[in-house]
Amino acid sequence: MRVLVIGSGGREHALCWKLKQSPDIEELDCAPGNGGIEEIASCVPISPENVLELAEFAHSLQMDLTVVGPELPLTMGIVDEFIKRGLPIFGPKSVAAELEGSKVFAKQFMIRNNIPTPPCDICESEEELAAVCAKKKFPYVLKADGLAAGKGVLIIKTPEDLEKGIQAFFKDKKFGRAGNKVLVEEFLEGEEVSFMVLADGTRFLPLASAKDYKRLGDGDTGPNTGGMGSHSPAVILNKEDSAKILTEVIQPTLTAMAKEGREYRGVLYAGVMLTEEGPKVLEYNCRFGDPETQTILPRLEGDLVPLLLQSAKGKFTIPKIEWKKEAVACVVLASQGYPESYQKGFPVTGLDAALQIEGATVFHAGTKAEDGIILTNGGRVLNVCGKGATLAQAISRAYLAAKDIQYENKVYRGDIGQSVLKRMHYA
Repeated sequence: MRVLVIGSGGREHALCWKLKQSPDIEELDCAPGNGGIEEIASCVPISPENVLELAEFAHSLQMDLTVVGPELPLTMGIVDEFIKRGLPIFGPKSVAAELEGSKVFAKQFMIRNNIPTPPCDICESEEELAAVCAKKKFPYVLKADGLAAGKGVLIIKTPEDLEKGIQAFFKDKKFGRAGNKVLVEEFLEGEEVSFMVLADGTRFLPLASAKDYKRLGDGDTGPNTGGMGSHSPAVILNKEDSAKILTEVIQPTLTAMAKEGREYRGVLYAGVMLTEEGPKVLEYNCRFGDPETQTILPRLEGDLVPLLLQSAKGKFTIPKIEWKKEAVACVVLASQGYPESYQKGFPVTGLDAALQIEGATVFHAGTKAEDGIILTNGGRVLNVCGKGATLAQAISRAYLAAKDIQYENKVYRGDIGQSVLKRMHYA
C-alpha cells in the first residue's frame, strides 16, 4: 500500500510513526511533514490547504489511503474532492466537518437533537455582545464561531476580561472571520476529557480516553492554546460517564447527522465536561486531537491501517479496538511567546539523549531540518512522550526526556497530569 498523511504537526508525526509499523505499507508520504517526519516518510512540499494540488498528487500516485490530520482541509472539502476521484480518504466530508467548522452550527445541532450541552447566546456585533454580557454573571465563556486553532475561547471572569474580549473579537479582529459570530456560553465547573471514536457512518469504535491541557501556564493559567500536554488514559473518566457519553452523545450525533444528510466518517471527537449533572459537550472536533493522539496511538494494539481504511470505506468489520494496559503522557515543548508571536530558527539539541530515557518517544511538531540540524519552526516545537506501567511513571519519564532537550526560548508546563495524580492519591 501507498499511504499519504496530510499535515505538519506532532499529531501527524504520531500518525506516520504508527502507520509505518504496518506490514501493509510499502510507501509512506506526508504533505508537508516536518523535521521529524522526514526521517520516516517522504515529505512533499504541498500545503494542507491546497486541496486540488493534494488531490492531483494523490491521484497521480494512486494512493491506497490518505489520512487527513488538521481540520482546515476537512472543512474546505478535501474528502469530497478525493471521493470524486475515487481515492480512499479518511475523514468526514465538508458537510459533516461543519460540526467543527462552525460552533454555531454545532450548538444548534446539539440543541435540536437533545445532546447535553450548556446553553448559549449568539452575538454578531460588539453592541450585541455587550448587551448580552451585561445580563450575565461572571464567569462565562466567549467562543469564536469558526476555526481558531484551539485559541478562540476566552474565559470572562471580570469586566476587564470582557473589555479585552470585545477588543479581541470585534476591534482587533484577532480571530479574523472565525470571530464574526461569538457564542456566549455558561461556564461549567468540572473536569474536561477528550472522547474520540472512529466512525464509519453508522457504527463507531471508541478510542482510548485522554485528557488535554489547553492553557499555556501551570495551574491552567494563561491563554488557551492548541494544547500543552495530555495523557491517556484520562483516569478521571469512569465507566458510568463513559457509557453515558456513548449513548447520549456519540450515537445520537451519528444518527442525527445521517438523518440530516451529513453521514459522518472519520474521527468524531467530543470535548466533554464532566459536571455534577453528568457529561456535557463543550465542542466537537472532526479529526484526531493534538496532542491527545500522541498519547493514544502508542497504546494501540496492532495495526492502525485497517481501522482507518474501513472507516473511509464506510464499513467496520473489526468488532473492537484493543489497548495496551499502560499509560502514556505528553509534554509539549513550545516557543516563548506562543500562542502569540514567537521567534523561529533555533537549533535543537539533546534529542538523542531524550530518546535514551526508558519509555520515551519524541514527536516533532514545529521543526524543520537543515543540513542535518533540527531547527525550531513553530509555536509548539516538540511533543515529548513517556510510557509507563502507571500514569505517574509515564509523566516522570516524559519530564525526564523533556529536560534533556534544549533550544533557545524553550517553554513548557511543569504540571501535566499533576491534578489527576492528586485526585488519585486522595480518592
